[in-house]
Amino acid sequence: MENEIRQDKIVGSRRPSNYFWSFFLFFGGLGFLLAGISSYFKINLLPFANPTELVFIPQGLVMMFYGTLSLGLSIYIIITVLLDIGSGYNEYNRPENLVKIVRKGFPGKNREILLTYPLPNVRAIGIKITEGLNPTTSLYLCLKDKRNIPLSPVQEPTAISKLEEEAADLAKFLDLKLENL
Repeated sequence: MENEIRQDKIVGSRRPSNYFWSFFLFFGGLGFLLAGISSYFKINLLPFANPTELVFIPQGLVMMFYGTLSLGLSIYIIITVLLDIGSGYNEYNRPENLVKIVRKGFPGKNREILLTYPLPNVRAIGIKITEGLNPTTSLYLCLKDKRNIPLSPVQEPTAISKLEEEAADLAKFLDLKLENL
């Protein structure tokens, strides 16, 4: 029975890149905000620079704006990391003939996102590879009604060979064909 159910874990927003960007944006934004406040009050709040020499309008005001924006963005990223938005799993259940896609969303009545699809409604497993400045590799569940449901998380691009191997393994498990999207 355990070979009849497959569950693939999905990493949400708790990725190393989000930790890096939240740290970088928080301290960078804090520096800009303190520089802007220092230029307004003519009191040096930064130990490594002297922003009191800046003219408040426009330089100090712009630094405060960028600092506030950066702090807001870092707080948003920290909240998504703490709530682990986007994490979950994909479950492929052959005895019940179901595919379940479970993800965590933002707090509220729809915190848990659950999508279920009967296996007879699934046409194929699709692979989409886009190259260029922003390369992406994605795995999709292709339904008979022409919808493509993403199975892979939003992340840094994975190796094409790894994605193809994963897709072939899943298609073999579900007894479906592979498609190039």
